[in-house]
Amino acid sequence: MAIDAKNAKPSGASTTPDVFNRTVREKGDRVAMRHKKLGLWHDISWNQYQETARHIGCALIDMGLQKGDHVAIIGDNCPEWVMIDMGVQCAGGVAVGVYTTNAWQEVEYVVAHSESVFLFAENEEQLDKWLNFRDNVPNLKKVIVWDVKGLREFSDPMVISYAGLVDHGRTLASQEVLEARSRSLSPDDLCVLIYTSGTTGPPKGAMLTHRNVTWMAEAIEIHNPMHDQDEVLSFLPLCHIFERLFSVFAHLRHGYVVNFVEKPDTVTDNMVEVSPTVGYAVPRIWEKYYSGIRIRMTDATRLKRLVFAMALKAGRQRATLKMNSQPVPVWLEILFRMAHFAVFRKLKERVGFERIRVAYSGAAPISPKVLHFFTSIGVNLVEGYGQTEGTGVTCTSPVGRAKFGTVGTPVPGTEVKIAADGEILVRSPGVFAGYFKNEDATRQTIVDGWLCSGDVGVMDADGFLKITDRKKDIIITAGGKNISPQYIENMLKASIYINDAVVIGDRRKFLSALIMIDEDNVVKFAQENKIQFSTYRDLTQSQRVTALIQSEVDEVNQALARVENIRKFTILPKKLYEEDGEVTPTMKVKRSYVNRAFAEIIEAMYQ
Repeated sequence: MAIDAKNAKPSGASTTPDVFNRTVREKGDRVAMRHKKLGLWHDISWNQYQETARHIGCALIDMGLQKGDHVAIIGDNCPEWVMIDMGVQCAGGVAVGVYTTNAWQEVEYVVAHSESVFLFAENEEQLDKWLNFRDNVPNLKKVIVWDVKGLREFSDPMVISYAGLVDHGRTLASQEVLEARSRSLSPDDLCVLIYTSGTTGPPKGAMLTHRNVTWMAEAIEIHNPMHDQDEVLSFLPLCHIFERLFSVFAHLRHGYVVNFVEKPDTVTDNMVEVSPTVGYAVPRIWEKYYSGIRIRMTDATRLKRLVFAMALKAGRQRATLKMNSQPVPVWLEILFRMAHFAVFRKLKERVGFERIRVAYSGAAPISPKVLHFFTSIGVNLVEGYGQTEGTGVTCTSPVGRAKFGTVGTPVPGTEVKIAADGEILVRSPGVFAGYFKNEDATRQTIVDGWLCSGDVGVMDADGFLKITDRKKDIIITAGGKNISPQYIENMLKASIYINDAVVIGDRRKFLSALIMIDEDNVVKFAQENKIQFSTYRDLTQSQRVTALIQSEVDEVNQALARVENIRKFTILPKKLYEEDGEVTPTMKVKRSYVNRAFAEIIEAMYQ
């Protein structure tokens, strides 16, 4: 359904089972999702989706699930995950996603803190995590495993198979109990519990209601319309609000096709096979694609490099105008279309971007250089802004109205204002109900009906929001200058040789940085320049690699004010891993942890 973005204000006064049932009635045997198995893509219709979700819901109710009970799910993206999610919601339960990369202690925390009564686990690896803490979660009634390979010899009265659960639900005489449970739900009932990734401490469970998620599923479509002919590729963690919006909530509302990646490490291959029409990813993914294209061009013949450079020049001129809301001259548009036909079209086909109508970067700030590059080659990549507590989206760029350096305008129905200290405050039907079992944190986050985002920003005269930094991350130098580290870090990460960076300088005389190199590209550089190394640590300590990174830092410094210059840097001798508590599951560096873990290295830069 087309919506007038100027006047539209989504109601969201519904529940996910209501939206689900309405879409199934309209779509029936049309394809709802696809998954790849044994090298072949398999279709699942809306009718099949609903039938399986109902069987899951019936079985859970029969096994004791009460309205409002919590059910934890841990596993990679697949049809079973979302069918379980919808089965739980149709049964009046609250689905709680858990990151597959979490250590067992972190899984225990979420399962115990959420007071989950059932746990769905993908496979033996995830089941093993539960075995480590089974005695600490007495509320748990059953553990259900959907991939039982490797568990043929395993037997435990607490554990049953997903197939067995679905079969049990199928044999129940009537679904009237399930339908009555679904009808008993109101828009203000709790729908999902989403645990934040915990950059500043233990994860907090954000309570999102049916009103929150159904409203947001409608709201995000107003700026950039979605259609039932669209296709998306599901690969970000489903327990994160970003992926949940596209693979579940917006999917239910708009009826497009969700394609699940075969495995987490086949994203690039599956992207080419599916060629989605709507793309979305965290900045790290877009930066990887940007880096890969740049490296690919360095390996091309001299003629191809020359042709690409000429095409990119035209693309950049056009992108600069478009991203500053300025008209593109006819001659430049013609030149760009020629460049697109001759160069960019084939390039996009090779990476699976040729059908993308709109693509989103979210969950963390992205380098303007990366955004500019994708716009230059004809990929409509826009930056969105939001947080879990606001059901994922606060601002996006309206179609055809992206503005360089901003995250767009508030989605219709959302109010944004800037507090006296620069903090971004948000009010909308998407603002969450609070943190589960954490009233103090809720009171600090929601003040007089406004969500305190923790981000600092400014709103321009056209209503576009610009994010300057996280409130808690602002650096105040010894000279009293306020510095936004994220801006500098994003400029550094635009280098194909820098994977991540943490700027240091609070109460210091100058700024320094911890640099995490991009292993693939730096290894390639080392091989081409005959630099000997045997380990990752050797690579980071090479003088020539240090000189390479210095040249990249120098280039960034030229575009910064003197007080913002990075005077010293250190390449970290190890990669950062989620398992070590250094990054979140969405690959955001835990700044406070890194500052503590590498305190000696930091102090050495100031001696």
